Amino acid sequence: MTKRIGFIMGSLRKESFSKVVADKLAELFPSDFEIVFPEIGNLEMYNQDLDDNNETPASWSAFREEVKALDGVVFVTPEYNRSVPPVLKNALDIASRPYGANAWNNKPGAIVSVSPGAVSGFGANHHLRQVLTFLNVHAMAQPEAYIGSVMNLINEDGTIKEDTVKFLQLIVDSYVAWFNQLTK
Repeated sequence: MTKRIGFIMGSLRKESFSKVVADKLAELFPSDFEIVFPEIGNLEMYNQDLDDNNETPASWSAFREEVKALDGVVFVTPEYNRSVPPVLKNALDIASRPYGANAWNNKPGAIVSVSPGAVSGFGANHHLRQVLTFLNVHAMAQPEAYIGSVMNLINEDGTIKEDTVKFLQLIVDSYVAWFNQLTK
């Protein structure tokens, strides 16, 4: 049976480092995993009044259904001001609402933070982990995936250097084992 894993991107930038890393991660999954990239850039900012007044935007409803249909999630994100980018937090909030209808609930998850800086998106990684705990996403604890100085890990042709690919394969293999452990 094919397992559907959603890669939730914290960056909207077309040429983002996070996207380069996510694309490589997606390639490394076994063939019985289908990787999808739900779009979060078109989601209106969350406002509970819209849910309460039955004015839920169509983009929210579609995204909630898309998240519900996922078997697991991998978050790949940069760090903005020592936390997660607002577009990512908004997506988390939208799919966790309305109260009692958390689409993220009980999904195996992983977090990969990507940064040109030496701190490797540590703040974003841990803030995201805190939110995921509340949303009952079972985020893989080890190995941790902080990718710092990312521009030094990408070749001139846009491919990722072999040593980094080996690390990414470790992340994927660990997530697959984590996923299988939680879903058996």
